[in-house]
Amino acid sequence: MAERGRPRGFDRAEALRRAMEVFWEHGYEGASISDLTTAMGIRPPSLYAAFGAKEDLFREAVARYEDVEGEPPLRALREAPTAREGVEAMLRANAHAYTEPGRPTGCMVVLAATTYTPSTEGIRDFLAEQRRLLTAAVRERLDRGQAEGDVPSGVDAGALAAYVSSVQFGMSLQARDGATRTELTAVVETAMAGWECAARPRA
Repeated sequence: MAERGRPRGFDRAEALRRAMEVFWEHGYEGASISDLTTAMGIRPPSLYAAFGAKEDLFREAVARYEDVEGEPPLRALREAPTAREGVEAMLRANAHAYTEPGRPTGCMVVLAATTYTPSTEGIRDFLAEQRRLLTAAVRERLDRGQAEGDVPSGVDAGALAAYVSSVQFGMSLQARDGATRTELTAVVETAMAGWECAARPRA
């Protein structure tokens, strides 16, 4: 027998995927309970029974987004033979992912909550921390590049990681504004054309 309040054949993973796409498209505040339950194919009591409060559902949706959508670009960053190649591979992967047809554009972690009300301050802080973790992953790859000799030892790895993240986050906003994959790829190529200057040791 299905749990009380849930439809027979309830697929929790599929419901979470659909909720993720609603949050991705509309942001935390813009996604109403009605929007979420309609997309998930359930009623509000079923949502609360399966996922808890809206904030709980959102945090779980972000975790799924990072596992499914965020991991491939980070894997490209980590697995490339040099830091430069890793950064380029990550940015190119994001240019592709941010413009994939049939789903929301841009990055959910960047777009879901940049402004807030007192009741959603925790969500804003949560997403800010997720973005800091993305920058930290770039910094880690640059540090490794310095240890392996493909990034000069005098480079300010923190500043360079912040620059790369700024490009990445800006691409997300441009994708939401309608930038095409070709246009975002051109942004990547422009950013990488300046790599030698950006990765130059500071005086």
